[in-house]
Amino acid sequence: MRVVQIIDSLNAGGAERMAVNYANALSNKIKFSGLIATRAEGSLKKQINGKVSYLFLEKKKSVDFQAIFRLRKYIIQNKIEIIHAHSSSFFIAVLVKLTLPGIRIIWHDHYGTRAKESKKENRVLIFLSLFFSSIFVVNHQLENWSKKNMKCPKVTFIPNFTTSQNSDEKITTLKGTSGKRIVFLANLKKPKNHIVVLKAFQELKLNEAGWSLHLIGKDYFDSYSDLLKEFIKLHSLENYIHLYGEKNDIRHILSQASIGVLASTDEGFPVTLIEYALENLAVISTNVGYCSVIIQNDNNGLLFDPSSISEVKKQLLKLVEDESLRKKAGDNFKQSVLENYSEEIVIEKLILAYK
Repeated sequence: MRVVQIIDSLNAGGAERMAVNYANALSNKIKFSGLIATRAEGSLKKQINGKVSYLFLEKKKSVDFQAIFRLRKYIIQNKIEIIHAHSSSFFIAVLVKLTLPGIRIIWHDHYGTRAKESKKENRVLIFLSLFFSSIFVVNHQLENWSKKNMKCPKVTFIPNFTTSQNSDEKITTLKGTSGKRIVFLANLKKPKNHIVVLKAFQELKLNEAGWSLHLIGKDYFDSYSDLLKEFIKLHSLENYIHLYGEKNDIRHILSQASIGVLASTDEGFPVTLIEYALENLAVISTNVGYCSVIIQNDNNGLLFDPSSISEVKKQLLKLVEDESLRKKAGDNFKQSVLENYSEEIVIEKLILAYK
């Protein structure tokens, strides 16, 4: 089996991390595993396994003939059988298939918000789905949406996974007191909903109890991040709420925290939750997307409605006040993730779905 993953960039987002994870994991399981970034490279490039064949297309515009022919040449030279196209990279995959009809395209939808969107908002995607051999989705809402709207009848749910093989760098030292750090791993953008967690932290006066909040993720220096910074300044929380930007040493960062938070108003299947689990963090999470399947409330984490500040406060306070609950939730979460979302289990399912 000869497969290439295609993704628009290698910036640290969920779909991008999964494309790298798949390419790395498959390099030990199949004859050929490749990875192509179409528009931009990024911090995840460092995490590509040496066994993975890598190409950067340097795509400059929607229809870039040079990039299409570079991709075509790569597919022919490496005898690629399957293009595994993540998110919006389906477009260039279809353009190259028009010149190589024998190639199979599998499209992977990571975009949780799509489940709320109309056919009209996705008309190009729906039309081009005629060229897909199969569709992979990261939660059951997206599975239902694809079955209802897409022109490709084969739709398969494939859970995300993370791997302990990722970078072991130890660069970032978190501020604050050990045992009282809350980490929020998400790029600073909609629909990640950082503000609800900042408000909960401030209203509960967690800083007065010695707690600190740490935001890890790309800062786009736009109105979204301006709002967060203004809130921090307004409430004089600069010594308690810290922004670190995009980081590569995620395992090391998480190992310094006690609680992990996710507050998105829309999600597919957040890799962040899996990463929290592997570092034994007690987790409070939004109940959207696949989150309420990964987390069973009160057993291996706590769920909340992301539109309800009172629910966020209630669940956060439970974990902050009860160290034994944090320990139990963290241990149970790690165990359930290892049993259900390990690399071995997911890659086995993926290879079967390729066939």
